Formats: sequence, structure tokens, C-alpha cells
Amino acid sequence: MNYTNGKELLDICKENNMTIYDVALHNECKTSLLNKEEVYLKMKYHLDIMKNGITRGLDVNEKNIKGFMIGGEAKKLKRYYENNKSVCGKTMSKAVSYALSMMEVNVSMGRIVACPTAGSCGVLPAVLIAVMEKFKLDEDIVINGLLTSSAVGIIIGKNACLSGAEGGCQAEVGSASAMAAAATVEMLGGSPEQALNASAIALKNLMGLICDPVAGLVESPCAKRNAIGTSNAMISAEMALAGISSIIPFDEVVIAMGKVGKMLPVSLRETSEGGIATTPTGIKLKKQIFG
Repeated sequence: MNYTNGKELLDICKENNMTIYDVALHNECKTSLLNKEEVYLKMKYHLDIMKNGITRGLDVNEKNIKGFMIGGEAKKLKRYYENNKSVCGKTMSKAVSYALSMMEVNVSMGRIVACPTAGSCGVLPAVLIAVMEKFKLDEDIVINGLLTSSAVGIIIGKNACLSGAEGGCQAEVGSASAMAAAATVEMLGGSPEQALNASAIALKNLMGLICDPVAGLVESPCAKRNAIGTSNAMISAEMALAGISSIIPFDEVVIAMGKVGKMLPVSLRETSEGGIATTPTGIKLKKQIFG
């Protein structure tokens, strides 16, 4: 059941009456020589890391979970939505706080799952766990979502890129958002076609996003971009589940993203030589941190 793009994946799903996560599970068993139960245990291990990261960022003393520029934002947002009227609604606000939490754990050298990268590690856990809590889903369903996301990530990696240094932040947070959108759709019973529509919408929404980390650190603007990637994934999944399609097919969106990444100047691809990294405040922060 090999596939190199979304069309081939959908053809496999249609011909065999399978979901995307079914295909991903079949291929994982084949390549890893593990059985289904062993794969699920492996994925549960990764899911537990995600859960623990979210809990750590939200519950521990914020002084113990700081980077140079970020720390305590997840807890601050949680405090706000629990005690005030939330502009975005509680589910969205929770998900965003989860994304910020994972990024704070990342910069404090805590354990994360790079999905697909460390710089975008907040998006997938935030979306999956917030949706799990909202709809009271069984853990196996969330693991199915992880499998769905892996299939989307593989396609993006093969046909474009997943690295900020190669394709800008669209390749990191954009890809993570596309993966989370597809996962959400299949977790909630949507079709493989709807899942890839969600991915296409999510990826288009972040097309061209540059990578300009202040002081070269994965903190600012990375954490808040994970928050945006989280909300983008949930919005894209909502539209796809409602029957809204992407005008441009998923495969064409992926190819376009890869081309856009190559067109970005080097200064906007993780070198900290452009964007907000070169603002007066960005330069000032770099000097404060590194001298």
C-alpha cells in the first residue's frame, strides 16, 4: 500500500474501503515488523509524552519552565479563559494554551515529540488532546489521529519539506497544522477526502510563512505561531467536516508550498537575518542573551 502523494493515498483508501489511519497502520506494521497492538503501544508512548508536556507547562511553577524570552504564557492564558469570557470559546482557548505549554517545555529542554519538528511540536498535541477532551474520545481514536497525521506528514516531506531552514515556518508550523487538521477530521468520523481537504486548507492559510527566530532561538515568534497553527488546524477541520472543499487539491497545495519555500530568501529561512529577528528589539534581545 505504498503512496507518494494524496491522490494515491485516497485511491488506496477507496479501493480497500479504508481510512487514512488504516493505511498508515498497515504500512507501519509492514516497515517496522511490529503487529497492530505493538504499534498502538508505541503511539501511546508518544501520546503520553504529549499529555505530560501539556500538564507540565500548565501546572508547574512557571519559573521552572522558562526560556530566555517565553515562559508562563500557557498558564496565563489558562487563568484567563477559566475566569473570563473567552473570545475564541473554551475549546479553542484550551487548545492554544496547550500549544504554548508544549513550546515552553521544549525551550526548557523538557521531553517533547517533534511532530514534525521541535519548532512545531505544540500544534498536533494541542489539537488532538483538546479535541479528545471536548468529545470525550477514547485513547485509541486519538492514536488513530496520530496515524492519520503521520500519513499527511510523510506526503508533505516527500513532495515539499518539513524544515524551516529549507522552506520557512510554513514547512514547520504549516505542515503541523495540516497534519492536525486531517487527524481531527478522521477522529471525528470524517472521510479521507475531507481529511485531505482540511490539510489543504490549513496549509494554504499559512503559505509563505517565514522563519525568523529572534536570537536564533526557538522561542519568539515560534511559540505564538504554534498557537496560530493550532487554531488554524481546528478551523480547517471544521470547514472540511461541514463539506467545504479546498478549491486547489491537496497535492497541488503541497507542491506549491515547496516551491514557495525555495523562493524565500535565505534571510527568511531560520538564519535570523530577516523578519522580526532584525528589528531593534530583536537585536537588543540577542545582545542581552549572548552578549
